[in-house]
Amino acid sequence: MIERDHAQLSIARQCCLVGLSRSSLYYQPVGVSDRDMALMRLLDEQYTKAPFYGSRRMLAWLRSAGYGVGRRHVASLMRRLGLAAIYPKPRLSVARAEAVRYPYLLRGVVVERVNQVWSCDITYIRLAHGFVYLMAIMDWYSRFVLAWKVSISLDGGFCLEALDLALATYGSPEIFNSDQGSQFTSEAFTNKLLAAGCRISRDGRGRALDNIFVERLWRSVKYEEVYLTDYQSVAEARSRLSAYLRFYNEERLHQAPGYQTPGAVYRSCC
Repeated sequence: MIERDHAQLSIARQCCLVGLSRSSLYYQPVGVSDRDMALMRLLDEQYTKAPFYGSRRMLAWLRSAGYGVGRRHVASLMRRLGLAAIYPKPRLSVARAEAVRYPYLLRGVVVERVNQVWSCDITYIRLAHGFVYLMAIMDWYSRFVLAWKVSISLDGGFCLEALDLALATYGSPEIFNSDQGSQFTSEAFTNKLLAAGCRISRDGRGRALDNIFVERLWRSVKYEEVYLTDYQSVAEARSRLSAYLRFYNEERLHQAPGYQTPGAVYRSCC
């Protein structure tokens, strides 16, 4: 967009014409340091073992392991990873204003058929020299992973792609449940659900187990695949995760549905 060797327009004038500050033109983004990458790996593994650990407990655990780090730094890394302790919390802050607030619809609901309830979530996936984010949509009854996408950032685009894929392939659920993350509360995401005729359910504050089935999926993904492999690139991560999620859907036997695969349960009920 900016031509540094333009014969007639200076860089300052070009920046002015396109509404870009000149300082941002020269800014070089700073990557995550090796030390922070090591800490993020440790935080991710410990959180998978103990998802009820908040920044204070994580700080104490890291210090007990010999890592000199401050709580603000730990809290910052946990925010980057999208990690928050799972336990009932007091109302210490007010959620951001939204045009529409959706209630939690699953209290007392018995899930007894496929496409009755879908839910989604995002988790951090480590690479050898970086990290990506994995978003998945799951059918609650069968535990079938309907769609998933990998992204290098937490913008909402990859979540919309996964939602489009799930709706186009499997139709619409009666209820779609998510947490209150900005990717899922965005107007674009909610409008797609409403257009598909879904009732929208949002996890309530302090409800520790609202998304327990997807949390169990993340535990399986990490212990059975991610922690056994150091992905060298985003492409390798996508390829290996694709193979694992096919295994999860079509080969991995689950105890709850009588040692059947999620794929078999889902298809038998459609």
